[in-house]
Amino acid sequence: MADSAAPRPADFDSVAQTLERFADAGYFADERLATTVFLQTRLDKPVLLEGPAGVGKTQLATSLAAVTGRRLLRLQCYEGQDETKALYEWDYGKQMLYTQILREKIGQVVEDAADLHEAVERIAAQDSVFFSERFLAPRPLLEAIDSDEPVVLLIDEVDRADEALEAVLLELLSEFQISIPEIGTVRAKHLPYVVLTSNNTRDLSAALKRRCLHLFLDYPDAERELAIIRSKDTGLAESLAVRLVEIVRGLRELELRKSPSISETVDWARTLAVLGVEELTADVLSSTLNVVVKYERDLEKARRAIPLLVDPNRTVPDSRGGHGHGHGHGHGHDADHSHDEPEATSSAAPAALLDDGDVDGRAKRAAKDRPGRHDGAYGGVGGSSDDSRSADGKKVSASQGQRSFAARAARKRPV
Repeated sequence: MADSAAPRPADFDSVAQTLERFADAGYFADERLATTVFLQTRLDKPVLLEGPAGVGKTQLATSLAAVTGRRLLRLQCYEGQDETKALYEWDYGKQMLYTQILREKIGQVVEDAADLHEAVERIAAQDSVFFSERFLAPRPLLEAIDSDEPVVLLIDEVDRADEALEAVLLELLSEFQISIPEIGTVRAKHLPYVVLTSNNTRDLSAALKRRCLHLFLDYPDAERELAIIRSKDTGLAESLAVRLVEIVRGLRELELRKSPSISETVDWARTLAVLGVEELTADVLSSTLNVVVKYERDLEKARRAIPLLVDPNRTVPDSRGGHGHGHGHGHGHDADHSHDEPEATSSAAPAALLDDGDVDGRAKRAAKDRPGRHDGAYGGVGGSSDDSRSADGKKVSASQGQRSFAARAARKRPV
């Protein structure tokens, strides 16, 4: 195990070259990300990438290893993870096996001991034999430090790990070394490129952030996401890929529990290409939504939004407005405008009829047809009074009204 890191040539000459080499490897970084990576290689600082899931944080470490020709070591963090799974652990089974094999030799060491205390002291003097690198099982963190070749160390989803593991990481991130009580301090032979990712499920400690170059990685703009789809050779036509990117970006604005990731957009493009889709219709997209939307509640919300995302100019007819009788005249509607048709009933009327059991309205019509329901001023007949008035306001008896009607009828009768 080396005491200091060996010098190495620079992997990137400039930010522009960093952008170019990542693009050649199929990773389309923007200027901010390329600058951060370039500074990481020059300042020997870890990089902490935070942001939503599926924006290319993990892929950055993979691409960095491919571009620089380094081996990738990955520590996948999870809740309840302890340092023995991240740093190292002792191979106790191997130690016990060696103890059994060397039992006779141990007996020879202590056979002439004067008492138990002296025997223990003699055995204790052999601790270095059983607590050595021979019995040490390195985990990703120690392996990255002790590697004979330079590596890229990915500490993925560090926000899922407990805070205790964060404390273990501090020595590694600041000094590129690990302290093992039984052996001592192990320093890096070659400084690794360390990339930490976080999906922001919890806040990371200020001590950890202070040791890293920090960058928040969000979803790419439409042009860069389209370039990613092109680079993956999905088989989807260019015009459809452009529309698909617009639709996916619209879905991300719906505040879903999990927004579609870039890799899922690529999967959707491949799905549509396999199905031979020639036009992005609401029906086709709704039937394949499960490729990019993974929760049932999100699926319902996305299905309702798809028609408008497919056709942003689509209008929904308003059933509450207009006349409701289907003609298309173009006159205005002022206060004096009216029709000879009966006034429309409210939408609540059918429900009211059903509520009282009068399904066809027969009982209500019969109630309105009872004799004497109107007073004398309603139509001049059938009221509670026999008197009516003429057009000039004079009082007219019922018998006078009948004679006048008969006279008009006689004049109109043909000879």
